[in-house]
Amino acid sequence: MRLALLALAVLAGCTTAPATPAAELQPAAPARMAQVPQQADDGYYTAAAASVEARIAARGVKPAKNVILFIGDGMGISTITAARIYAGQSAGLDGESYHLAMDDLPYSALSKTYSHNFQIADSAGTAVAMTSGLKTLSGVLGVDSNVSYGNCATVAGNEVDTLFELAARVGLSTGLVSTARLTHATPGAAYAKAPLRDWEADTDMKGASSDTCKDIARQLIEWPEGSFDLLLGGGRSKFIPREVQDPEYDGKSGDRGDGRNLTAEWAAKSPDHIFIYDQAGFDATDFSTGVKVLGLFEPSHMQYELDRDKDKAGEPHIADMTRAAITRLSQDTDGYVLMVEGGRIDHAHHGGNAIRALEDAIAFDAAIAAAVEMTNPEETLIIVTADHSHTLTIAGYAQRNNPILGISTSGIGGEGGSTGSDGLPYTTLGYANGPGACRETGKDADGKPVFDCTRQDLTGVDTLAPDFRQPALVPLYSETHGGEDVAALASGPGANLVTGVIEQSEIFHVMARALGLTGAPAPVSSAQ
Repeated sequence: MRLALLALAVLAGCTTAPATPAAELQPAAPARMAQVPQQADDGYYTAAAASVEARIAARGVKPAKNVILFIGDGMGISTITAARIYAGQSAGLDGESYHLAMDDLPYSALSKTYSHNFQIADSAGTAVAMTSGLKTLSGVLGVDSNVSYGNCATVAGNEVDTLFELAARVGLSTGLVSTARLTHATPGAAYAKAPLRDWEADTDMKGASSDTCKDIARQLIEWPEGSFDLLLGGGRSKFIPREVQDPEYDGKSGDRGDGRNLTAEWAAKSPDHIFIYDQAGFDATDFSTGVKVLGLFEPSHMQYELDRDKDKAGEPHIADMTRAAITRLSQDTDGYVLMVEGGRIDHAHHGGNAIRALEDAIAFDAAIAAAVEMTNPEETLIIVTADHSHTLTIAGYAQRNNPILGISTSGIGGEGGSTGSDGLPYTTLGYANGPGACRETGKDADGKPVFDCTRQDLTGVDTLAPDFRQPALVPLYSETHGGEDVAALASGPGANLVTGVIEQSEIFHVMARALGLTGAPAPVSSAQ
């Protein structure tokens, strides 16, 4: 145990009354020294802290030993509903009444996802809200809203501390799991300070790379708090130089232009540091030891669940990575902080491809189920949420048990029938915008694609096919995010604070206060 930075462990809220129900007993949790993050004076930060503190004053909060933050990237409420129905129907059960693992978490809230400058935000600004407790610009990581996009000189003095940095400073173990690149926006918000989320490798920075303005992959390896204890996801090319052959795919190499092989630098840190890149390496790793693992299973993002299933030997499932993470991090008796991101839900939605989004959402839910099974609800706070929504809709008057990916079939006439006013059938799922609005029908004389953007007749079309794109209203190359509130679901110590309609930045304060990483905010003076 790393007790040098910790106070003595205490047992909070014990009672000698034998009739007290076990659920009312406070579990043993280390007493941790509260810290004051760099962003403590930010207006968004103080407002969110005050809101959470008011709930603590009214309800109390049990101390948490561990925190697991599950982020379903782009997993709006319509995605949860559609995934629930799809999961039930895929299992041969009633989809509408089916239960996902996340459905059974006892506390829930609606989380407001706007950023400092965007009504409908991206994954970077929203992830910073959850990892650092304030609203910032969309498109930046680990900094407040005073930075200028892509301007390295504006980073100094505007950095913010993350939950993972606060945790590491008092001896907790830390881990990240994602099906996206580990340098992508959501996991990047755990450690990076960047005025542009796209600066994943030095070659992405267009000459801005330097010792004072490091690319995101380099920041992960050179993290000032030491090493994360476990990192599992995609994004291998951001860590490997152009001159080095990818270890898994012939003809592919890395993206880095500085010649540095960051995977080798990770492995050179100590005998406990190892790098793995495939299922065989994952299977060979003993996660019940103190090994520090960097697992990068694809050059870019990991495979969609629908495609991964065709080659199960290629890379680990998100649920298996979550089990490995909990096994590894729970070796630390002081506790841990873990983020698990279902990153490819978002990417499938951008492609207007609902089946892949739903398959990834169900895989993400399996990871939640694994965490619930493996952890003690008296000591581990679990929060399941999304960074933002998408424009997916569930519409029409489809009858009960109608395939959620199918043509809407109601069996009643008139306005509630199975066709639109144009006489054409429509799917239950659709998007407000995206690539499903048009179809390429050929090439013109100059070789440019020709599109037909009239509504497609779906009669006889297999809408359950893997590559089917749901119809969309506004034609766009990539479907956009949605701006409505997302769900925040919780269990464990501190979960009682996740209720009502909350600012997304309050999620950080719930986790930090439950862990004892931050203290109660100073009262605001009423003096004029």
